[in-house]
Amino acid sequence: MLKFLCGVLLALATVMGPCAHAASVLFLNPGTTREAFWVSYSQFMQAAAKDLGMDLRIEYSDRNSEITLKQARDALQGIKRPDYLVFVNEQNIAPEILRLALGSGVKLFIVNNGLSPDQMRMLGARSDKYPDWVGSLVPNDEEGGYLMLKELIRLHPPVAPGQYIDLLAFSGLKLTPSAQLREKGMRRALAEHPEVRLRQLVSGGWTRERAYEQAKMLFKRYPQTSLVWSANDEMGFGVMQAFEETGGKPGKDALFGTINNSPAALRALLDNRLSVLLGGHFSLGGWALVQLHDYDDGVDVSQYGGRDRQIPLLQLIDRAQAKRLLAMGAAADFGVDFHKLSAKGRPTSYRYPFSLQTLMH
Repeated sequence: MLKFLCGVLLALATVMGPCAHAASVLFLNPGTTREAFWVSYSQFMQAAAKDLGMDLRIEYSDRNSEITLKQARDALQGIKRPDYLVFVNEQNIAPEILRLALGSGVKLFIVNNGLSPDQMRMLGARSDKYPDWVGSLVPNDEEGGYLMLKELIRLHPPVAPGQYIDLLAFSGLKLTPSAQLREKGMRRALAEHPEVRLRQLVSGGWTRERAYEQAKMLFKRYPQTSLVWSANDEMGFGVMQAFEETGGKPGKDALFGTINNSPAALRALLDNRLSVLLGGHFSLGGWALVQLHDYDDGVDVSQYGGRDRQIPLLQLIDRAQAKRLLAMGAAADFGVDFHKLSAKGRPTSYRYPFSLQTLMH
């Protein structure tokens, strides 16, 4: 009888194969549970994990890189290690996490902020040194910063020759690649428009409170400001609040642009307080899980667009899309069939359709 049972279990194990084990994933979320962007980011990942049958755990670090590193150390050197560690290169912490992971057997995947060119040079060839780093997925941050300013300028009434349009810009954390890239894109657009004068660029650190305090001072210093570029919605709302306190009306006395499709930002676009909004990159973590599920299933994901990829997720959101995104955000599963996106069994010409359009089919 025992022999028979062992035979049955062996047969079952053969049939079910490695997929019988649900891949465990730990995501180190660099944000806070009060930030709409990072909360929606986690929710989209949870929807993907549920659909794909993956065991996902999420830990927030409240924008403190020391906490992130402690979480990584505990996960990589603890007894109960995850199969995969997904993290963001926020404040350039990736090299330290790569070092911590050596010999741990945990596979690493980077999202949102990839390695900076300096870090790439410093780390050298990855395949030799970091065999457990399996890939990265980042959005088009530089293009996002560029598109935001281009659209703000397009919407601004033209000025007479010799006149200027005054611009204020609020960037994120200085050490974060996405902030640097968005700023670079903004400067590229600025170079194409000599009629626009950047009065000041400040680092708002991604937070509403800091940007609000900075903006109170800057609107006094530059009362003619009519364009405001903000690298994320939290800062955008802080700046708008300061502008309203001066008696200004966002969307009328000055045009505001920002990034992130949080419900508040989508509503501000529909109310015309925000003139330009880009979003879509909250979905990156969920898309990363699709790739990791494939990788776990033996798919060579590098054949389907490369191991390290940038995808054009940041797009201008119009008012019709804003309405659809608001409705979609209310659905727990976001209406996406994550299984259908798998590359398993597809020709190598297949590319993962990770985009805002896939979300809004």
